[in-house]
Amino acid sequence: MPQKTIELLQLGQTANLKDKYRKGNVIYLGDEGDIVITGDIHGHRRNFERVVSFAKLDSNPERHLILQEIIHGGPTDKEGRCLSYELLFDVIQYKLQYPDNVHILMSNHDTSFICNREIMKDGREMNLAMRQALDEKFGDKSEDVKMAITEYLLSQPLAVKCNNGLWASHSLPSERNWDKFDTAIFEREIVVDDLMRTGSVYLLTWGRNQSQKLLNNAAEKLGVKTFVLGHQSQPDGWLKAGENLIIIASDHSHGCLIICDLNKSYTAEELKNKIVALSSIL
Repeated sequence: MPQKTIELLQLGQTANLKDKYRKGNVIYLGDEGDIVITGDIHGHRRNFERVVSFAKLDSNPERHLILQEIIHGGPTDKEGRCLSYELLFDVIQYKLQYPDNVHILMSNHDTSFICNREIMKDGREMNLAMRQALDEKFGDKSEDVKMAITEYLLSQPLAVKCNNGLWASHSLPSERNWDKFDTAIFEREIVVDDLMRTGSVYLLTWGRNQSQKLLNNAAEKLGVKTFVLGHQSQPDGWLKAGENLIIIASDHSHGCLIICDLNKSYTAEELKNKIVALSSIL
């Protein structure tokens, strides 16, 4: 079983890197079809199932589905160990089934696993909780599985950029760190130092509370119009957090997704009408 799991992770890593729409660390989408964007999932299997049911990729070959922040949350074993790795493996299987339609973005919880850094969620240290669950599951092969997970997570793209002016990433750098952020990270190979506190992947995935000035500057620098982000907790499932920013969450009973056409430009106000509550999906 450990070897099959490692092989799955390696296949997922290759699928991420060979994605036909990927250039550098960005997925570039054109004018055909539509795009479904989810927020953080955090081990919420039922909501992932709802997303899959909604996307219907078998009958929508020109649809793109954006997923993010799969790990840390959801079911635990009787000792409280985090079992979200099980959903991660299923998401990778889904990516392998639709390698050029499913795109999984790197998140701050991914960077914490890669760097084996403490990260809290709901009063628990999630990195340790998941690593302990992997130890329980894979025994003396758990370190090999953890390394394969690390390499897989490192292979994930950082953002999606669409011709219609839409940009999706886990977050954006905060106000005080924008000047430290190097946009070359979207083009060059990611190394572990990029995930440390002063690195550009860290700044991208951990930033919060972006001002309108920052959003305008970021839009101009990145050549986009409207942002869809996750990362920041949304009890209602979504928030219009700026003139050109929607934040969504997909990890609880009020979770949402966004669906929109790739041949039409959207303002954040217009995207509000493209939000779908996950609870409405059978």
